[in-house]
Amino acid sequence: MLDNTLNTLLIVDDAVENLTVLDALLRPHYQIRVATSGEKALRVAASEPRPDLILMDVMMPGMDGYQVFDYLRAGPATRDIPVIFVTAMDSAEAELRGLDAGAVDYITKPLVPAIVLARVRTQLELKQARDWLSNKNVLLEAEVARRMLENELTQEVSIRALAHLAETRDPETGNHILRTQSYVHELALRLRQHPRFQNALSDRYIKLLSRSAPLHDIGKVGIPDAILQKPGPLTSAEWEIMKTHAHLGAEAIELAERDAARPVEFLGLAKEIAHWHHEKWDGGGYPDGLAGDAIPVSARLMAVADVFDALISPRVYKPPMPLSEARDIIAAGRSIHFDPDVAEAFLQGFDDFAEIASRHVDPPA
Repeated sequence: MLDNTLNTLLIVDDAVENLTVLDALLRPHYQIRVATSGEKALRVAASEPRPDLILMDVMMPGMDGYQVFDYLRAGPATRDIPVIFVTAMDSAEAELRGLDAGAVDYITKPLVPAIVLARVRTQLELKQARDWLSNKNVLLEAEVARRMLENELTQEVSIRALAHLAETRDPETGNHILRTQSYVHELALRLRQHPRFQNALSDRYIKLLSRSAPLHDIGKVGIPDAILQKPGPLTSAEWEIMKTHAHLGAEAIELAERDAARPVEFLGLAKEIAHWHHEKWDGGGYPDGLAGDAIPVSARLMAVADVFDALISPRVYKPPMPLSEARDIIAAGRSIHFDPDVAEAFLQGFDDFAEIASRHVDPPA
C-alpha cells in the first residue's frame, strides 16, 4: 500500500491560478512543492526533498516543458523522476510528442479532479515499484559480487595450497611461485599491445594466466625425493624421470577438469603451462618438442619467468646467479630457448623484474 504522506510532488506552471487549483487538489494527499518557471523547476527538482513526481505545464515563457524535461533527463540526480505533462493542448499530436519525449502521462485541461488524482496515484505506485526493483537489483548485484569475490578468493587459496604442496617436496624454491606469478603478469602486461599478442592477451586472459601460473610445477609431487632433492648433477636416466613432471602436472589438472561439473577456464591455462613451459622456441625442449608459435602463449611467458627465477635462486645443486648474468642468459636465449618478442619484453623491463625478485626474496635458510 502506497503511503501518500511520504510522497513529494512538484507542480510547475507559470500561471498562478493553475498552481492554486492543483495545489488545492493534491495538498491534502501529498507534500507539495511549486515552481513558476522552467529554470526554477530545475533548481527545485535537484534540491531536497526530491520530488517523487513532477506535474508540468508544457507552454511556459522562456524554457518550455519539453526543454525542462530534457534538462531533467540529462541530470544524474533528476533523470529518474517521472513527469506528467499538464497542458491545454488536447491534440493527439501534442500528446504523442509529450509521451515520445519520455513523459509517463499526459493530462489535458480543464482538469478533472478524480482523473488527476487517479493518474498521480498510478504513477507514484509505478515509481515505488521501480524503486523497489532497483533496490533489489542493487542488493542482488552486491550479493553476486560478494559471492564471486568469495569464490575467487577460495580458488586462489586452493591454487596456492596445491602449489605449496609441490613446493614442500622442493623446499629450497621458497617464494618461487610468487615471483614467477608476478613475472608472468608483468610480461603479459608489457606484451598486450604487441601485434603478435594483442588478440590473445585480453584483460581476462591475463587475470586467468596469473591465477594459473602457480601450478606450473605441480607435477613435481610425482618425482622421487632422491631425484628432486639430489645435491649434484642428475644422471641421464634421472633427468628423463625429472622431465616427466610436465606430463604429470598436466595429467593431474586434466583429472581435476574431468571432475568439475562444468569447464573451469583457468584450469585450461594451468594445464598448458604445466605441460609445455619447458618447450623451447627452436623445438629443443620437452616433453613434446614443440617449436615457435605451436607453443601456447601462456607456456612461452612462463618459460622466461621460470628460467630467470631458477637462475637467480639458490638450489641444492647450485648457488644463486647474479641478476646481470641471468639477464645475459635470457638475452642469449632469444629465438633459441625463448620466443624472441617475449625475451625482448623481459629485457626492456628488466629493472621491474629485478624489483619483483627483490620484493619476494627467499628468507634465509
